[in-house]
Amino acid sequence: MARSKKLSKSARMRIRFSVLVAFGCIIYFIFCLGYELYQVHNLKVEEHNLKAEYKKIKKEQEELKIKIEQLNDPEYLAKYARENYSYSKDGEYIIKLKEKDEEISKVKKKIDDNYMIIGISAFMFIVIVFALKKSKKRNKGKR
Repeated sequence: MARSKKLSKSARMRIRFSVLVAFGCIIYFIFCLGYELYQVHNLKVEEHNLKAEYKKIKKEQEELKIKIEQLNDPEYLAKYARENYSYSKDGEYIIKLKEKDEEISKVKKKIDDNYMIIGISAFMFIVIVFALKKSKKRNKGKR
């Protein structure tokens, strides 16, 4: 039978040191790889955001080109000036009506909220009354 050789203390120390260095290198490379993958992910997200912004700006540019073409038309320009800057033709009177869409929507929202509160309160009242009647019937049945 062959006996396994015993290693000297210095040989064991060299092996431990080598394993420790190798383990440290592996950890370092894993960390570097993870960091690079993180950077690539961030760049892809940024690229996606920039492409979306580019599309938005292109669409806005097209809309502005259309607007420029419309403003070069004298009829459209006159109509635009009458609508937005209160210009009028001879003999025309301008009457502006204030639109209160925002106020109306706020009032409708308050009304909707009030109906919701009333509905929930009524439901809770019915549940409580039903529970009280049920408990009274049980108490009468026990006596």
